[in-house]
Amino acid sequence: MSTNAFRPPANKFSGGPIDYRNFIDGRFVDGATDYIEVMNPADGSLLGRVPDSGAAAVDAAVQAARRAQVAWEKRPAIERAGFLRQISAKVRTHRLELADIVVKEQGKVRPLAQIEVDFTADYIDYMAEWARRLEGEVITSDRPNETIFLLRKPIGTVAGILPWNFPFFLIARKLAPALVTGNTIVIKPSEETPINAFVFAELVAETDLPPGVVNVVGGRGAGTGQALVEHKGIDLVTFTGSVGTGSRIMQTAGQNLTRVNLELGGKAPAIVLASADLDLAAKAIYDSRVINTGQVCNCAERVYVERSVHDALVDKLKRLLETTRYGDPSVETDLHMGPLVSRAGLEKVAQAVERAKAEGASVVTGGRVSDKSVGHHYEPTLITGVRADHDIMRSEIFGPVLPVQMVEDIDEAIGLANDSDYGLTSSIFTNDLNAALKASRELKFGETYVNREHFEAMQGFHAGRRKSGIGGADGKHGLYEFTETHVVYIQGR
Repeated sequence: MSTNAFRPPANKFSGGPIDYRNFIDGRFVDGATDYIEVMNPADGSLLGRVPDSGAAAVDAAVQAARRAQVAWEKRPAIERAGFLRQISAKVRTHRLELADIVVKEQGKVRPLAQIEVDFTADYIDYMAEWARRLEGEVITSDRPNETIFLLRKPIGTVAGILPWNFPFFLIARKLAPALVTGNTIVIKPSEETPINAFVFAELVAETDLPPGVVNVVGGRGAGTGQALVEHKGIDLVTFTGSVGTGSRIMQTAGQNLTRVNLELGGKAPAIVLASADLDLAAKAIYDSRVINTGQVCNCAERVYVERSVHDALVDKLKRLLETTRYGDPSVETDLHMGPLVSRAGLEKVAQAVERAKAEGASVVTGGRVSDKSVGHHYEPTLITGVRADHDIMRSEIFGPVLPVQMVEDIDEAIGLANDSDYGLTSSIFTNDLNAALKASRELKFGETYVNREHFEAMQGFHAGRRKSGIGGADGKHGLYEFTETHVVYIQGR
């Protein structure tokens, strides 16, 4: 592998900003002419620069991945898993330094950043465990002495395009299932949070992984991402991000009939019935709203609460939101939230609240850009008096703002919840088993949480309906998204 010595991530920021290099065919490649500056969203400081890669760099990475894939597929899956375990061991060795990078470039509070890094290592190991569990089928034939096998094989070369909200974990979510099933990958991190991916590449370079199996190229979506998606050497594009970008990726990939796996936006409803434990519901909804400053696709984005408990729930949510501590997670401890990732993100949240007020909704608490002198901070906000046709109940907020709508019963709540362009996650809070089962049957979402916060398990299947995406991730079903079938007919005598 590479002769580039790994520099401990803890030193990345101590000597001032540095320039990172693309990782292609097992080497860190010089020669970038354009760079993207990466800023700390909490204080505006420059953290480093990454390549803004052109079509030539993308092509070099794709060609390297395609060359490596031929031999990589022929290795037994258990050998491929061994390389994944080398990578997860490197992640664990540098867990504190890696979390520090996520804190600084994404604005995530330190405990959550540490969870993200540790979960990444666990996820890589979980997918490695599937090496001996990849299964095909034997299908009954209509003909005498014939055996029909259905085999699962790798798709080929994967393009993994990452978001900025959980940038380190999404490396694993795309890389680990791709590699264990015999694919190779080219990763393009978000231009907002790319440094962690380049440091990850340094860790990969210190393992025995063959050159070209994993490649990392930096750049913006409109240039680097476009070149990657339209490349004829890509067999599968797996993307996590906005609906608009996902739609453009699908259109571009369609030119080559390239397969896509898209995890897009969410507008998760939380239903609270009169039979609920209101303390549990309020805390779970609060946790599901302020996590990562509300910048999570499966966050609780809208609440429907029965009339008889509306005021009590609103009071509990108000008190919780008003106790929220937020600031710069790189220098402050014991925080619930950090900043929003960018000035554009902050402005989008502020505009959503102003539209809600103009439409007649009431701000119970918050509702303003924070008066902190630095960083992209918005006050934790609770809004009532909303209607189903208000934009804040229909469009993704992606910030610490929680709108609450009063309903008469579970049927109205489910109907309003389903009346959405999105269909990723949902939740219901009730101590009535029949109500919980009814919601599980009738909610048209990929996930429903009953009496708990919104946060998926690696062994589940994280998939959405409608504009929330195509395909899914995690567990057995997510693993098989990176395979295609090959049916073999063997006619005996």
